Amino acid sequence: MKLIDSHAHLDDERFNEDREQVIERAQKNNIIAVINIGHDIQSSLQSIQLAEKYSFIYSAVGVHPHDAKDVPEDYLQQLENMCRCDRVLAVGEIGLDYYYDLSPRDVQKKVFVNQLNLAKKLSKPVIVHLRDAYGDFLDIMQKERLEPITGVMHCFSGSWEVAKECLEMGFYISFAGPVTFKNADRLREVASRVPLDRLLIETDCPYLTPVPYRGKRNEPAYVKHVAEQLAAVKGIPVNELTEAVINNAERLFNIKINNYSA
Repeated sequence: MKLIDSHAHLDDERFNEDREQVIERAQKNNIIAVINIGHDIQSSLQSIQLAEKYSFIYSAVGVHPHDAKDVPEDYLQQLENMCRCDRVLAVGEIGLDYYYDLSPRDVQKKVFVNQLNLAKKLSKPVIVHLRDAYGDFLDIMQKERLEPITGVMHCFSGSWEVAKECLEMGFYISFAGPVTFKNADRLREVASRVPLDRLLIETDCPYLTPVPYRGKRNEPAYVKHVAEQLAAVKGIPVNELTEAVINNAERLFNIKINNYSA
C-alpha cells in the first residue's frame, strides 16, 4: 500500500531532535510523497530546503492567517521568488482563521487575497486553511473572480453544505486525524459524500494525531490511519482509496510521484 501525506510541517521545531528518523519511518511505512507546508517566510524557506534534501518531499510556500500580521513588506516578492523552485508545488498554507483571531480579520483577508492572486499569476494551486470563516471565504472567492485557481481545503472540518460549495469551485477536500476521533461522526458523514476523485489525506503533523496515537506527536507514518478510516466510511478497500488519493495529488499538483503513474 503506497501512501501520500499531502500536508505536513516537518520543519517544525518539535522534530528538531529526530527529524531524520521521522523521515526514515515515513519511507519504511510506504510514504512515497510528503508535501511540506510553509506558514510564514522562514518556514517556507525551510520547507524548500527539506524538499531539496529528500527526493520524496515536496514543498508549498505561503503565509498562514495566524502570521498575516507579521508579513514583511516584500513578502509577495519573496514568495514569488520561492515559487520559481521546481520543488514548490503550491501557494500555502493560506486562508482565514476566526477561531483564534491571532491576526486582525481585515489583515487576514488582505493577505489571503494577495496570495490567491499570486497563485493565479503563477498558475499554482492553493492550500487553504479555514476555520470559523466560511462566509468570508466564499464571499472572497465569489467577488474576486479568481478562476481558474484550484486547490485543496486542508484538514476540512466544515459541513457538507460548505464542502459541496468548495467542490463546485473546483477544490479538493483533505481529511486529517480528526476524522478518526470518536466524536467525529458528522465529519465522517461529510467524508463519505466527498467524491473519491476529489479526496486527499494528510497528517498536518506534528498536530492532530489520529487514533490510536492521539495525544502523541503526529508524523507522516501515521497517515495510514486516516486512509483506513476514510476507506471504512466509503466502504471500499484501503488500497483503492490510497491509489485514488495519489492520482488526485498528481492531478492537482501537476506532478508524477516517484514514477507512480503508469
